[in-house]
Parts: sequence; structure tokens; C-alpha cells
Amino acid sequence: MIRLCLFALLGIAAWADAPRIFYSKSFPGSVPAYMSIEINQDGTSVYKEAVDDNYPMKFQLDPDDSADIFRLAEKLDRFTREIESGLNVAKMGVKTFRWLDGAKQNEVHFNYSTDLDAKALADWFEKIAETEQTFIRLERTVKYDKLGVNNSLLIFEATWDRKRLVAPEQFLPLLDRVAKNDTYLHMARERAARMGDTIRARKTASSKVE
Repeated sequence: MIRLCLFALLGIAAWADAPRIFYSKSFPGSVPAYMSIEINQDGTSVYKEAVDDNYPMKFQLDPDDSADIFRLAEKLDRFTREIESGLNVAKMGVKTFRWLDGAKQNEVHFNYSTDLDAKALADWFEKIAETEQTFIRLERTVKYDKLGVNNSLLIFEATWDRKRLVAPEQFLPLLDRVAKNDTYLHMARERAARMGDTIRARKTASSKVE
């Protein structure tokens, strides 16, 4: 037992010491008014909708996606330079990029940037946020609103079609739960099964390429 606890503590320490990228957006009046995402270099990620969120969403990014995110951060000099445009544009929320590496950290804050790498990185985080918000909506209806599941699946499918979903494998347990349970509407079960097959086919194709 002592050895297992030691390994667990070492694992936590290793995660804390590995390079991480943090993104947050504070935009009072929007839904959610705050959100943050933290990504470890191995793709282990956490999404929150409050600084003290008691129910953070944990998920695993594809290696290529996390590599792209870290590559963009490197192109932005690990956030050691300003990226705010300074242009007189509408307020779109205070956004923060932060690079964490052991005891070292760098961060920048901005409302709007014209830097193409900054825009690409912000879009990655917005896609992740959109994904997790879609997950939360689907999970809520699966648990508490069976009649609303098909509508949540339509939103999920539309988000997929717009290529705004990342780490789609995290949805498979929810999709399987709906597809295999006849207490949900038939159309919802069919849509869940079809989307589950699509995600699994994508995963299989990706494995063959590797």
C-alpha cells in the first residue's frame, strides 16, 4: 500500500513538473462567464467553468492535437511577449495564455490579437471549450431529460460536422448508453449508434495510419 501511494504521489509530481499550457477566458454576461483549460504535454487535459470548479472535466487530447498546441505556444515564445493588438475593437472577454514548467511560468492577457499564431491557438482552446460544453449538455440530458436527448445529439452532430469537436472518444460511453437503452427515443438511439460508429471508424483509421 505504501509503495502504491508513493507511485501515485510521484505521478502527480511528474504531471506538475511537465510543461503545461493554461488558457482562460473571463467574459461576464456570457455563458459560461468563465472557463479555463489546462493541457499537459502528454495531452492530459482539464476543463473548468469556475476557478474553484468542483466538477472539472478531464479528458485526453489526441497526440497530434496536443503537439500542435504546444508548437503554437513555442512560436509565441512561450508567452513571453505581448500579443494584444491594441486596436479599438469590441470587448470579447479577457483571455489568458500561460506557460507552466515546474516553478517557472509566463503569461499574457489579451482581448484581441492580430498575431496569426495567437489566433490559431485561441481557436484550439475555443474548440475544446465548445466540445466540453457539448459534452456537458449531452450528459445532462442523458441523465435527467430523456426526451431532450435527441436534440442534444443533433447539436453534437452539428458540432462534429463543423469540425469543432476534439477528443471525440470521450463521448463514446454516453453514446453507447443511449444506443443500447430502449427507454430513449428510437431516433435518438439510432443517431447515437451512428455517431458512435463514426467515431470508432475514425479511431480505427487513425490507428492504421500510425
